[in-house]
Formats: sequence, C-alpha cells, structure tokens
Amino acid sequence: MPRLDNGDAFPALTLDTVADGTVSVAHHLAGRYGVVLMYRGSWCPYCNAQLAAFARAKEKLDELGIRVVALSVDDRTDASTLVEKHRLNFPVGYRADADRIAATTGAYVSESPRYLQSTGFVLDPNGRVITAVYSSGAIGRLVAEDVIGFVRYVKSR
Repeated sequence: MPRLDNGDAFPALTLDTVADGTVSVAHHLAGRYGVVLMYRGSWCPYCNAQLAAFARAKEKLDELGIRVVALSVDDRTDASTLVEKHRLNFPVGYRADADRIAATTGAYVSESPRYLQSTGFVLDPNGRVITAVYSSGAIGRLVAEDVIGFVRYVKSR
C-alpha cells in the first residue's frame, strides 16, 4: 500500500461522525489548511492526549484557518464518550473501515484487533498533502503546536 507524498491529493473520505452527521473530509476542509488525524482508538492514552491537545489549541488553529477532523474504527458509543470526555470540537469519525483507509492512504493497520495506527496529514487549502506522519505503533504522531508552527511557516513563504 503506497504512502501519500507531499503534493499528493488527499483521497476522498466520507465519515459518519459523532456530532456532525456524515462529513466529507474534502468538503469540510476545502479552502483551508486541514489536519486529518487517524487515531488507534478511545482506549489509547497517546491518542487521548493528542486529540485533547488539538481541542485545546482550537483558538490558535482557527486564527490560521486550520480545520481538524479525526477518525478511528471505534464504535459510535466509544467515540461519543471520547468526544465528551475531552470536549473535542472537531468532527470525529467512527467505525472507519481500516482496510479501505489503509489502501487509500497507506496507514499502518494493527492485525488483531484490527485498527488504524496513528497517522496524521496536514493538507493545504487545495486538499494536497504538505506533510504526513505515519506510525507503526503507539508513538509518533502530529502535535498541535508543531502543526501551528508549520502552517505559520508555510504561509510566510
């Protein structure tokens, strides 16, 4: 499964989300810088910390025109609990098809149980990848403050 490189168009993904109904990632992020966070599941402490940090950074993200969307294979109940626990203020997709998403993005997949490993993308306003972070395990992921600094840098060039 090929990884997405800088300059590649992010594939079309439509997600069932906890609070926003069905969301087309491309439509939601169109015309803005975007962050797509694939997280292992609500049970993962590293994922919880990452998602909570992006929620806390909302004001800085908004100032730069950055929108966030997250997704996992969690069921609706687990995803809803996670959104509520961390007051997540961006669309959170649930019941993602790990194999289909891995086939289109190159994300690593855990075999048993089956879930997506932490994978993150920063997209330009045209929906093209400007950086990607692929992890094959618990650590290694996008950090909100790094994304903010990176987009500031990209916008200043």
